[in-house]
Amino acid sequence: MKLATLKTAARDGRLAVVNRELTRARSVPEIAPTLQAALDGWALIEPRLAQAYRELNGGECESEPFDPRQAAAPLPRAYQWLDGSAYLSHVERVRKARGADMPKRLYDDPLMYQGASDVMLGGCDPIMAASEDWGVDFEAEVGVITDDVPYGISADQAASHIKLIVLINDISLRHLIPDELAKGFGFLHGKPASAFSPVAVTPDELNDAWCDSKLHLPLTVHWNGRLFGRANAGADMQFDFARLIAHAAKTRKLAAGTIIGSGTVSNDDPVAGYSCIVEKRVVETIETGAASTEFLRFGDRVRIEMLDSKGLSVFGAIDQEVRPCR
Repeated sequence: MKLATLKTAARDGRLAVVNRELTRARSVPEIAPTLQAALDGWALIEPRLAQAYRELNGGECESEPFDPRQAAAPLPRAYQWLDGSAYLSHVERVRKARGADMPKRLYDDPLMYQGASDVMLGGCDPIMAASEDWGVDFEAEVGVITDDVPYGISADQAASHIKLIVLINDISLRHLIPDELAKGFGFLHGKPASAFSPVAVTPDELNDAWCDSKLHLPLTVHWNGRLFGRANAGADMQFDFARLIAHAAKTRKLAAGTIIGSGTVSNDDPVAGYSCIVEKRVVETIETGAASTEFLRFGDRVRIEMLDSKGLSVFGAIDQEVRPCR
């Protein structure tokens, strides 16, 4: 099943089911007005949404063209946004860029930060920044959305609480991050609003590509029309999503609608390219002594997408232009 939130005058938008080809949509206010409302009562509402999805794909109901530009983030505001760092090759490279060592405990204990979730960007909303000097970078990720997760849940139990999967651009302002981390209290300015794929997808829709709480498909990143990376999201993932959920729930319950990100998708072998600019800069520094790739400039475009084995877009594309704040 594929779900989207269509933009309306209401802050939380309007829930719709979207067909498998991402060409038609059907609003479902009679089932749930918003995705958050659906997640709050998922056990009862999911079967009704699934029936509406089947009818849409079978051409058995009225529908409208689906325009990803009119899609908000699946959750335009979320009760909780937690971003992990499950790909250790990314962690190693980014820490090396800051001159920081890789603590051994990171191989067994996931990194995770709590981000701002009051504003989430739609997949075609612009990346806004006040200055190019802030070092604007994209970070292509996979994320999951949960129902209510109990306190202290085990990883084995956590997998059943994964209800939806999304793609994420966890935008970073690289030049603001070092000073923030030096204070010893985490990110704020360096992590502005993240962007999400036009649709969220249930695990069953992914067939064999969803296995062991990982998504085994390449995540393609294009920068100004040129392929920048095609790392496989299922490879080299140290901590699967069930483990990330269990980590997040160690000392608290997680409310329905919690979003958990994988961190930047990264493969040990950089032949697949990169999912963020800073990784490429680190490799350039190692190989040549200096980074040559610049961060994003105003007017640049970033496209993040995942195609299935037939070459069809699974989630729709995150397709953003960098614009100055006015």
